[in-house]
Amino acid sequence: MDEAGRRDSSVSRRAGRLVVPSQQAPADRMLLERSAIEELSHHADPWRVLRILSEFVEGFDALNEVGPAVTVFGSARSKPRDPYYKAGVELGASLARRGFAVITGGGPGIMEAVNKGCHEAGGLSVGCNIELPHEQSLNRYVDLGVEFRYFFVRKNMFVKYARGFVIFPGGFGTLDELFESLTLAQTGKIEHFPIVLFGTPYWRGLLDWLEEHVLSAGAIAPADLKLMTLTDDPDEAAEMATRPLPIHVADLPREQTGEPKADAQ
Repeated sequence: MDEAGRRDSSVSRRAGRLVVPSQQAPADRMLLERSAIEELSHHADPWRVLRILSEFVEGFDALNEVGPAVTVFGSARSKPRDPYYKAGVELGASLARRGFAVITGGGPGIMEAVNKGCHEAGGLSVGCNIELPHEQSLNRYVDLGVEFRYFFVRKNMFVKYARGFVIFPGGFGTLDELFESLTLAQTGKIEHFPIVLFGTPYWRGLLDWLEEHVLSAGAIAPADLKLMTLTDDPDEAAEMATRPLPIHVADLPREQTGEPKADAQ
């Protein structure tokens, strides 16, 4: 690429299948913050629904053939010298050896580490990147990358195509994913969805707080704390996140299945 081409690429970014100027506000912000012109026209949001729908379609199409996978979250700020980064590489490799793909946010830090371990072990390394005000490009270990404009579409892909979560130490984004997955499991929206917390020193304080304050206040049930498991071993985390699904046999009255009753004439 010549110098002019490099200059052009430096002021643009990917947004879904589009390339847009880097000065343009991210789609999430445009969705949540209405301008004065939009307030007058009332036409922008209905049309934006079509863009959101297309992003769901693109994500489903790209990830439908991934196969069994585990989604891993963690800080984008971890460096290769960080012990958690090294553990992420080991986890990615361990999941690949078990025949599982890994799905991450596709960025740097723990995401890069897990993608690297999986990629180098011969597994399928998936990255679901997000449009941000300051561009976050896919790391070089992603085999299948998908760009998203909207956080809520991206979150759906993390859950829909995974058998479980492994959650490394991280910031607000990681905590957001943790509590969203706990809410989905607690309310029965997802069943048999292992949620593995990696890093006892990092997570122990949060678990103690949940037990001492949230549980004691009656805001959650004792069983809710059992939705999470804790480990410091990458192989154990991989084993926890990929345990076989339980088999449930429905035993419903026939009138609830839509089938005719045995004594029906």
